[in-house]
Amino acid sequence: MALEIYNTLSRKKEEFVPVHSDRIGLYVCGPTVYGDAHVGHAKAYIMGDIVNRYLRFRYPERKVTYVQNITDVGHMTDNDDVAGEDKLQKQSAKEKKHPMEVAAFYTRRFYEDMSALNVLRADIEPLATGHITEQIELIKKLIEKGFAYEVDGNVYFDVSKDHDYGKLSGRKTEDQEASGRVEARSDKRSPNDFALWKRVDAGHILRWPSPWGDGFPGWHIECSAMSMKYLGETIDIHGGGLENQFPHHECEIAQSESVTGKPFVKYWMHNNMVTTGGVKMGKSLGNSAMLRDLFKEYDPLSLRFTLLQSHYRGTTEFTTEAISASETGYKYLLRSYHKLKDVVGDAELPEFNSLDTPQNQSIRDIVGLFKEALDDDFNTPGAIAVLFNSLAPMTNNILAAGMSEAGPKYLAVWNALAGNVLGILPTQDATQTDASGTLSSVVQLAVRWRKQARERRDFAMSDTIRKELDEAGIILEDSKEGTTWRMK
Repeated sequence: MALEIYNTLSRKKEEFVPVHSDRIGLYVCGPTVYGDAHVGHAKAYIMGDIVNRYLRFRYPERKVTYVQNITDVGHMTDNDDVAGEDKLQKQSAKEKKHPMEVAAFYTRRFYEDMSALNVLRADIEPLATGHITEQIELIKKLIEKGFAYEVDGNVYFDVSKDHDYGKLSGRKTEDQEASGRVEARSDKRSPNDFALWKRVDAGHILRWPSPWGDGFPGWHIECSAMSMKYLGETIDIHGGGLENQFPHHECEIAQSESVTGKPFVKYWMHNNMVTTGGVKMGKSLGNSAMLRDLFKEYDPLSLRFTLLQSHYRGTTEFTTEAISASETGYKYLLRSYHKLKDVVGDAELPEFNSLDTPQNQSIRDIVGLFKEALDDDFNTPGAIAVLFNSLAPMTNNILAAGMSEAGPKYLAVWNALAGNVLGILPTQDATQTDASGTLSSVVQLAVRWRKQARERRDFAMSDTIRKELDEAGIILEDSKEGTTWRMK
């Protein structure tokens, strides 16, 4: 079965055929770093992470290059490129800090939050402010080709020159005018034209010299300049939130294809929104569930697991009840994994690719079902179902039967599917932080003491042992098979 991706451009699933035979280019629109990340961000970047991870798993013979930008200039409030205010400049005034200080602070916090969710860093993470030269050069080409015009230091893209404008979103310029989405501006030829370069007054901090005077780039031009610099004129996959489909991605297509005359992106992927009470979650609406607040109450990997249980193109209704329910299933999977890990111990694991033999038919079946799910437009709920319905039960069966020789093989499967692809396995546990095994021995001793206390019905002592271990960052998990432990 081939990998199929729902392409927003064609509005149907298409077989994934990379542009080049030896490499794959993936670009995902990164955050505008003027505040902390919320659950909506988590869904978007976990989606990008899954695509990145699975492409590397699915096509080991190809070089995958993942680019995710950081927007630190040019993103205007309410996406209004005439009357709006740069979000970084606005936040800097609020915090009484330089805009670059604000950007650096929230960029660090963004990466900390993503690391907690086990989102891998992209191969290239370009800053908009680090690519001003490339953006100016792209704007100059658009002017030379007659697709853009300058008015008193502002440069706009002339939407009337692009007859395909609206092909991604399905929104035509006449519909936009009729809807009253934009108002006529004195320096625009048409209210639908969008800014490529904005002039600044004397008090504006974010400013760079250009052929049109001091100013800063518009929001849309950065992604075209950076993606083409690092991935070429036509890239394989471009991802982002559904809210970016129009106008951001529509503008990217217009300016990129007007310069090159080639398709800008082969496959467009858009993740749907996170809602709360049926209303879109967002900073501007004031209903965001901030990741740092959630991490105080929930395991970040449990939150990742929760988001992966809904398809990226579906709406995710966020509630604390949903996370709590998801945690139960997540703990079930981890119990199976940790029990197997304890049994296997320090035994050497086989290479995952070496398990694809007729002698390992049950493993081949599990892997086949897993790939079948993700080949269907990155169907993570289906992939997780394979873990619940096939991998965990088989693991429990071989443990119950004492089939220790099969343990290393199945642990290699867990590491590949649940770890490397889905990213839901803890990346650091006691065996990694305490190579001598001392911590494990001490915790097991405490577990035995607690068991003895419970057998003599000394529940106060039992509870005290659990509480003190918890305060030390060690979680005990009881089940009918016994007690297991893990680091927080």
